Amino acid sequence: MSEIISANPAWEVVGEAADGDTAFELALSLRPDIAVLDVSLPHMNGVTLTRRLKQEAPEISVLLFTMRDDDETVNEGLAAGAKGYILKTDTQQHLSAAISAIGARRPYFSPWVSELLLDGLVQDRKRSRLKTFTVRELEVAQLIAEGQSNKAIARDLSISVKTVETHRASAMRKAGVRTAGEFVRFAIKQHLITP
Repeated sequence: MSEIISANPAWEVVGEAADGDTAFELALSLRPDIAVLDVSLPHMNGVTLTRRLKQEAPEISVLLFTMRDDDETVNEGLAAGAKGYILKTDTQQHLSAAISAIGARRPYFSPWVSELLLDGLVQDRKRSRLKTFTVRELEVAQLIAEGQSNKAIARDLSISVKTVETHRASAMRKAGVRTAGEFVRFAIKQHLITP
């Protein structure tokens, strides 16, 4: 990694460390613009190190450069204050692009991490949609997703077919779907039904 950074004449590697404790001490004494950290450092992992650097030296921007691609680690790293997150399996160009972006005070994420974050946002938005459903809309939604007709739902819930249609329309609008098939997919993702 240091060879890639040193290859750019505008950049300079001011220090390297094999563990989190040493990296923390070096960062505090050298005050680099950017600290490139592995999540899996011994003694103090990269997420904890990021959090401590944000507290002690907030002017240092952190780029996490790691093999860890699970959403929990990505979210923990970003919550700790990292400005970028790239994987060691990404190309060298991603490392260079990340350092350039972070140096210009812009965040940078590898394509895999960006996709992970976007998926998380979409799921959060869909989960928040579900919170807007009334209890009756949830009941109707579950029965629709199970393939029941409006008439059968009306009979099961002891309400009129017209009321079922109203709840059905409202639930589909809140779910952001137009067809019964889309609604079934929404219901499966929200664990209203199991496939």
